[in-house]
Amino acid sequence: MIIKNSENTRVKLARTARSMVLPLFFGLIFAASILPARTQAQIIGNVAADVPFQFHVGNTTLPAGKYVIHQLEGSDLTMMEISTADGKRSALFSVESAEAKTTPEKTELIFNKYGDQYFLSELFDEGNVDGSKLFESRDEKQASKEGGADVAHVIVSHPQQEGK
Repeated sequence: MIIKNSENTRVKLARTARSMVLPLFFGLIFAASILPARTQAQIIGNVAADVPFQFHVGNTTLPAGKYVIHQLEGSDLTMMEISTADGKRSALFSVESAEAKTTPEKTELIFNKYGDQYFLSELFDEGNVDGSKLFESRDEKQASKEGGADVAHVIVSHPQQEGK
């Protein structure tokens, strides 16, 4: 009799546990869907820049000139490409989320300057404090040890939006 009562209690507990799992699962999914998520900001489409100085992107040195920058499709918003307007030179670079101290009034590239060397550092879209930050390259780390940093801003445009 004790064994039978114990068996009945175990069966009832198992049924109760199963009946609670499904509502708990749906409750967790619902809660996750309504909580705000921090997303990786991105520069939408291509941006065009006229960079007036030689600069470094990762381990690549690029000359002054006109450039096009865009996110790589399928990269989960973590890879970007910068290429000369004629497409002859380019560099890929990894980015992570960044937040501007103030809301940018223009779409811009931000460069760290050490002596006469410029390193692409951040990208922000007009009106959006969320942007992208490049990982510091070995060359930039070395340059930062040798002297204090200044910051240079280069205004960029969205070619497809010009003329609106």
